[in-house]
Amino acid sequence: MPAAFLASGLALACSLPAQALEPFIAHYQVFNGGKEMGDATMQVVRNDARRWRVDLGIHGTTGLMGLAGVNGEQSTVFDLVGDTYRPLSQGTVKKAVFTKRQTIGVYDWRALTARWQGDIKESRQKPVPIQSGDMSGLLINLAVIRDAQPGKTLQYRFVDNGRVRPHQYVVATESEGVKIGDMSFSAMRVNRVQSGNEETVIWVVEGVPTPVRILQRENGQDTYDLRLVEYKGA
Repeated sequence: MPAAFLASGLALACSLPAQALEPFIAHYQVFNGGKEMGDATMQVVRNDARRWRVDLGIHGTTGLMGLAGVNGEQSTVFDLVGDTYRPLSQGTVKKAVFTKRQTIGVYDWRALTARWQGDIKESRQKPVPIQSGDMSGLLINLAVIRDAQPGKTLQYRFVDNGRVRPHQYVVATESEGVKIGDMSFSAMRVNRVQSGNEETVIWVVEGVPTPVRILQRENGQDTYDLRLVEYKGA
């Protein structure tokens, strides 16, 4: 199905209402260093009356990723506490031609600890203290969509795969034109600058439940780049 989003002709100079969480499925092209390397699927599904799940799968289909059989999948099961996305469990699978690495994590909100097991460093298998508002990486992507407003600074705590890190995102004060394939639209640019000259950029369009583009950079050079091809409500 063609992408369901259109260019927004409105300047995003005013505050926008937070987008309510809804099921969706989105398809992306994946680029590495500017070259198309495969595809990706992101989806949010409602498991039952209380629980949701967000998934991201990346599959190499061309070039070096395809030859190496590189594939990655990550999922987070979560519930809603007010407007907070609260992770309950998280799983990651990374596959190559001759290897498969898998980790599983559980967030215990009674004990206020999270713990991962599987193919993970021993130092990351120890219980990690957690607090209200902690999220996995996939949930932070959804939170950015929900929270982004022009000029706003977004603060989150990333707790994922045995690691704890503060994440800060800065939303541009004005929207910018973004072209992906044959489509052009007005989007909010959201930047996260990490240590070691790493940067993540997310482009958010009003009314679209998923990022229209996610770009990772290292030392000023583009690395992984996910560009939305189509999406629909699930």
